[in-house]
Amino acid sequence: MANALNWFEIPVLDFERAKKFYEKVLGQPMQTFEAMGMKSAFFPADLQSGHIGGCIIQGQGYEPSGKGSLIFLNGGTDLSSQLDRVEAAGGAVVLSKTSMGMNGFSARFTDTEGNLVGLHSMA
Repeated sequence: MANALNWFEIPVLDFERAKKFYEKVLGQPMQTFEAMGMKSAFFPADLQSGHIGGCIIQGQGYEPSGKGSLIFLNGGTDLSSQLDRVEAAGGAVVLSKTSMGMNGFSARFTDTEGNLVGLHSMA
């Protein structure tokens, strides 16, 4: 097993609002897909090279939550630039950039849907 994590899904209620939020925070477009009555927008990932991917998803049984599992998105070379865009995009910073020693830096925010999400970077 190369990675403990294979795929993740972040539940959303207002699909377009959430998609705009994540595109603004990450500074990258998300590809949309609709199937089986569910809407998804994919985070950038090179799945062919074995990288981990995920999406935001709207559909029956998907409920946003600030409790439970915590997903950390890739904060690039320095998560500060992404974290700086959270509030302007409609979210709220819950934990500012925090050192984890030799493991880099992390931060946490709530998105427009009420999900608690983390960012991680090495600088």
